[in-house]
Amino acid sequence: MASQMEFDLTERILLHLESCEEVDTLHLAQQFGIEHQKIVGAMKSIQAHGELLKAEALTHKSLQLTDEGQSVALHGSHEAIIYAAVPDEGGIAQADLLASGGCNAKLGFSKAMSQGWLWLDKSVQPPLIRRRVANIVDHVQEQLLQLQLAGGEAQLSAPDVTDYKKRKLLQELSIKSFRLSKGPEFATTLTKLETDLTMDMLATGQWQQLKFKAYNFDALGASPMRGQLHPLLKVRTEFRQIFLEMGFSEMATNNYVEASFWNFDALFQPQQHPARDAHDTFFIKQPAQCGELPEDYVRRVQTVHSVGGYGSLGYGYEWQLAEAQKNLLRTHTTAVSARILFQLANRAGGFKPAKYFSIDKVFRNETLDATHLAEFHQVEGVIADVGLTLGDLIGTLHEFFCKLGITRLEFKPAYNPYTEPSMEIFCYHPGLAKWIEVGNSGVFRPELLLPMGLPKDVNVIAWGLSLERPTMIKYGINNIRDLVGPKVDLKMVEDGPICRLDHV
Repeated sequence: MASQMEFDLTERILLHLESCEEVDTLHLAQQFGIEHQKIVGAMKSIQAHGELLKAEALTHKSLQLTDEGQSVALHGSHEAIIYAAVPDEGGIAQADLLASGGCNAKLGFSKAMSQGWLWLDKSVQPPLIRRRVANIVDHVQEQLLQLQLAGGEAQLSAPDVTDYKKRKLLQELSIKSFRLSKGPEFATTLTKLETDLTMDMLATGQWQQLKFKAYNFDALGASPMRGQLHPLLKVRTEFRQIFLEMGFSEMATNNYVEASFWNFDALFQPQQHPARDAHDTFFIKQPAQCGELPEDYVRRVQTVHSVGGYGSLGYGYEWQLAEAQKNLLRTHTTAVSARILFQLANRAGGFKPAKYFSIDKVFRNETLDATHLAEFHQVEGVIADVGLTLGDLIGTLHEFFCKLGITRLEFKPAYNPYTEPSMEIFCYHPGLAKWIEVGNSGVFRPELLLPMGLPKDVNVIAWGLSLERPTMIKYGINNIRDLVGPKVDLKMVEDGPICRLDHV
């Protein structure tokens, strides 16, 4: 329906132009009783069909009263209002006069004085403002009324226009239109323009008699649909690059399902520990148990749990193999670190210092809130060497976080079953205006390392960090559910900038 109306309008314009030499699109809009913009749109449609008409751009300037100007036209100029406030007989103090004239009283007083309507009588104390003339003519109001009635086309002198603009009584409007005249291909009807060149047109030669719609080579093409990297993946790439720059090797973390042995028992975490409760851990129903485990290592772990060893009293309970064989969704990637350290202790050629890292998903039966999810990433780091201390751990973490561009870092003593001493790591989140925990760390206990077969003088420092929370800090996200999960704004993912961590 809209295209048919546009087609009718183009024919009306052409028919009107047939009877005259030229016409202004503004006059056409008034004559047809429609919006000027629709006339311009129809004109451009005609131009797309060839040189049916010529269009010359015009600019019409007119004057329009401002809100202040309309008030002057209705109530009188500021100077006339001030004049009217002066009594016919006697006078009025200047301060009282200005107080009665409103916000433009000073301007009105200045204009009235320059017009010679008022004078200051200093022969009395205090001095009084008196009328110099009995009657005045408010030319400002008259001119603005005439301009208003004439639709902005009344003639004013250049000095008056300048003065009224300065007083913010007038504003100048520029209206653009087109002067239309017949073109070399003028016709009163439009022929349909072809948009596609077909095989039949080429085969029959029909294309030579047809008119084709011009291609707009300056038009922007539609952006192709494409995949976008999530902010987590961008930060993960930066984390990985930092670890590689610091000389770490990446651990394989492609097993989400882990045996309780590697996730808990190998890390000297007792089988009655609350973390093994179903409220904290996702256990697997099928298959419910893992495959074979290294027998000698399992016996050493059983011994240190049950009766102690390596200088430890152990936990003093009856360790159960069936409990260690339960499959679960790993609660931390430290389970992967335990497996890697066991392989390092038993490698051919003996122990060699090593640094490992991993970045992958872990799963915990958490209550969801602004900073917790049931599925999240853990950034794991492990260094095994002779004589490592807590100072080495703190220094390494400071270096790592500085490379992330995060310098507001604090450590808090904590308890972990498999590290002693242990520290929680906190970073300041400007958006939440508080310190948030971003990870845990410590020095692995001898009860964990010595059953693996590592030499007695080898220490292992380790840490597990959040990937989501540093990402929240970097991207200014205050709720983790806006970063991961069904509430994520896909536009945020699409428009999210490339992660640029302030490396030092």
